[in-house]
Amino acid sequence: MGPAPAQLLASARALCDAFASKAPPDELLSHFSTTHSISAFEHGLPLLAPFLGRPFTGRTGPTSVPAYFQLLTKYLTFEDMSFSDWAVDADARRVSLKGSARFTWAEGNGEGQGWDEKFVYMLDFDDEGKVTDYQVWADSGAAYLAHRGELAGKIKEFAETQDT
Repeated sequence: MGPAPAQLLASARALCDAFASKAPPDELLSHFSTTHSISAFEHGLPLLAPFLGRPFTGRTGPTSVPAYFQLLTKYLTFEDMSFSDWAVDADARRVSLKGSARFTWAEGNGEGQGWDEKFVYMLDFDDEGKVTDYQVWADSGAAYLAHRGELAGKIKEFAETQDT
């Protein structure tokens, strides 16, 4: 028998609260299983951003879960992160939820370019209520344009077409 729905929800909320409070990767990792393999995967084309479309597995190495969180910290900042629409599937040991935040690209040509984003998390858990698999669906197009330094111009162009 696995964790109760309330435990899965509490575990998911704890990870999301830690992420929203900009906890360091080591603290985020404390919410992940130590008895099962762990993974992080942000859906999208790998050519759009260094943290997209690549499986990050395990606790150590350049393609580990901590490496994923370090890449996010390197390339993105955020503010006003919040979560809603929590859905718990106790049989599958899974919690899905929506999030939103204001993201800003933090380096290179796109440094300082920001966008408001809605995203979805799907978290799978072990029998102790610790995360095994962390998946994200987000706005990879905005991240790509920000990375290239093109997002602010595209937003301005779009706003101008809406005014006419």
